[in-house]
Amino acid sequence: MNTFIGVVLEGTRIVIAEITPEGNIMQSKTYLSAFFNQESALSMIVDSLHDFESSQGWKERPLAIGVGLIGRVDPVNGVWFHMDPDWSQAINFAEAISNEFHVPCFIDNDVKCGANAVRKWGYGKNTQDFIYLYVGTGIAASIVSNGVLLRGANYNAGEVGHLRVGVQVGVRCPCGRMDCVESIASMMGIDRCARFLRPYYETRLHFPDKDTMISADEVFRLARAGDPLCAKLVGNASEALANLIMNLVRVSDPDTVILGGEMVADGFLIEEIRRHLQPVTMRFVTNGVVLTKLNPRLINLLGAASIAMDGVNSK
Repeated sequence: MNTFIGVVLEGTRIVIAEITPEGNIMQSKTYLSAFFNQESALSMIVDSLHDFESSQGWKERPLAIGVGLIGRVDPVNGVWFHMDPDWSQAINFAEAISNEFHVPCFIDNDVKCGANAVRKWGYGKNTQDFIYLYVGTGIAASIVSNGVLLRGANYNAGEVGHLRVGVQVGVRCPCGRMDCVESIASMMGIDRCARFLRPYYETRLHFPDKDTMISADEVFRLARAGDPLCAKLVGNASEALANLIMNLVRVSDPDTVILGGEMVADGFLIEEIRRHLQPVTMRFVTNGVVLTKLNPRLINLLGAASIAMDGVNSK
């Protein structure tokens, strides 16, 4: 059986899996990450892949490795340009991984990897115009219009987490703006807003030390039970995401909006989002706002493997 290795670099972890051409995960392993720049991230991914090979063993020798990365990526030339404005250094990432493991390597932005998985195995098989919106540690989108994934002049299209969407909390985003949607509705945003709003609302929410993010699942559970702070956090997040979706719909005119990521995985937040969507704005989104049919928590990982498959098949 031919298999592929998918790797996704997230804000706090690296996830590696061996995946079949049908998108089935044969085995996987998660590694905590604490990288400071692109070179240290590359080193950690190399070390993690070596550990995966030695501790898990390949079920089959993989045909290729696909890696989903944070930030700007040139998938054609295999270059990782930067992970954020402060850590910017062009690295020939695909070549480095390929030389180390002696198999082809293909790379892309992590959320664009997720969109590729949607096109290969999910709702994207049936549409040429959709938005894939990832809501997890951060927030980003991939927009497919007339069958073409939009990348932009600098491989930076889809960084929608830094849009303001009319929900005012008073939290400053690391980008420097106030109340970006990512600072309100992502896992990091829920953590930041909960700590900021804590003095103003009664709550039973557990607050770990600042090095550990507040559990979004606990926030959702308490919001269902009527906890004042958690209800406010969910209300802000769902309104912010609904406004973001409606803005993106006005710009790109999709027939489907597909959500993935840890924040929407259990379906609760999607139902809250739908309450804020305006019918006139959404009238041409004929397939609706839907949760991905793939595993929402692993969709970008599946996407990383999918770009490896496409890369091998294109040669």
